[in-house]
Amino acid sequence: MDKSWLTASAAAQGRAIAEGTLDPVALTEAYLDKIASRAESPRIYARTTPDRALSEAMAAHDRARSQTRHGPLDGVPISWKDLFDTAGVATESGTALLKGRTPDRDAEVLANATAAGLVCLGKTHLSELAFSGLGLNPITATPPNINDPGAVPGGSSSGAAASVAFGLAAAGIGSDTGGSVRIPSAWNDLVGLKTTSGLLSLEGAVPLASAFDTVGPLTRTVEDAALLLGALGGTKAPDLRGATLTGTHLAVLRTGAFEDIRPEPEQAFAAAVARLAEAGAQITELHAPEVDEALALSGVLFATEAYGIWKDVIEAAPEKMFPPILDRFRGGRDYDAPAYVAGWRKLVELRAVWADRTRAFDGVLLPTAPTLPPNVDRLLSEKAYFVEENLLALRNTRIGNLMGVCALNLPTGTPSCGLSIMGQPFGEAALLRLGAAAEAALT
Repeated sequence: MDKSWLTASAAAQGRAIAEGTLDPVALTEAYLDKIASRAESPRIYARTTPDRALSEAMAAHDRARSQTRHGPLDGVPISWKDLFDTAGVATESGTALLKGRTPDRDAEVLANATAAGLVCLGKTHLSELAFSGLGLNPITATPPNINDPGAVPGGSSSGAAASVAFGLAAAGIGSDTGGSVRIPSAWNDLVGLKTTSGLLSLEGAVPLASAFDTVGPLTRTVEDAALLLGALGGTKAPDLRGATLTGTHLAVLRTGAFEDIRPEPEQAFAAAVARLAEAGAQITELHAPEVDEALALSGVLFATEAYGIWKDVIEAAPEKMFPPILDRFRGGRDYDAPAYVAGWRKLVELRAVWADRTRAFDGVLLPTAPTLPPNVDRLLSEKAYFVEENLLALRNTRIGNLMGVCALNLPTGTPSCGLSIMGQPFGEAALLRLGAAAEAALT
């Protein structure tokens, strides 16, 4: 088998399997061999599932031969963030607090993907309990960044991104509570889809803050993201044919998204927006005061729920945690129940204002992250730097979570600089069509 297939898109692999020019067993074996041979693999995969992967690949091979494939990605090997339950395989969510936790059934999205014929290669590393946008995890492992060996990969779906960027999976499945699909996608030059809360099942996914937790794919192309969205939900994938920017109206969000932005992401974003305009999009600047108000609610909403879920487990053995992550969770102690309820009531009001303000636009644009991936050693040695960089990395992506919308990261062509498009709640099909057109303009 030509090893170039290991860095092909999932959709291209699926088409070749359907045509009989690519064997899913050979493809899976090639991924497993590469994972076993690469020095960085232990920092990317918490564990592989070779027996399961080869069994699933053999079944896909038989279906391809009998022309009974279960979908366009039948036989395509992908990775799973280690917070999705996998029957009989440890699922530890990047923390020593859950060491040895082994579920007896698959998460629902994994079961759906398996039913669609996707092959499970294994489980990828993540930020501890998924509560960081940087991807730094000295407790288990910090995956590498494809563009800078001394920098973090972004998180919390850090290993998911690295598995794709380093050619160790056709795609990775991650989760996004405040940016955990989009940040590592941006910093590793991938496509990342944050779905609307409630669109994809969280059953069997280790929670962080259930009101904001979502499932999403990290991929090489928008087409791959669309196909995986269908597989994860057990539904038909959005149709991207004929996608165009001509006649679209896009807003550039100015409120909250450009403060303290570094020169590279700002310049990459501006150049990308110019290319979208050249391809036919109408661009309007958008000022939305409700964004700043929503961001101010982040502490009371995210940390309070996260600590409420994990308090008993954390406080039983706090010494097992990475101190900056422990501090983030314990920040939830600063708010009482009335403050949390009041915060949610206010956020519901702000979401309504945002919906009215953005209804006329096909999408809202902003830099995915206002900063480049920071240095691992400095993050480990300077706690204040970790706090500052983590909050900055998460700021722009959190807007989509707070407003309850779907969002898509696209590479801009500048390393580790992504462009995000925010859509409407449950507007994934329209967002992905827009993303496909934007991808063509940016490539």
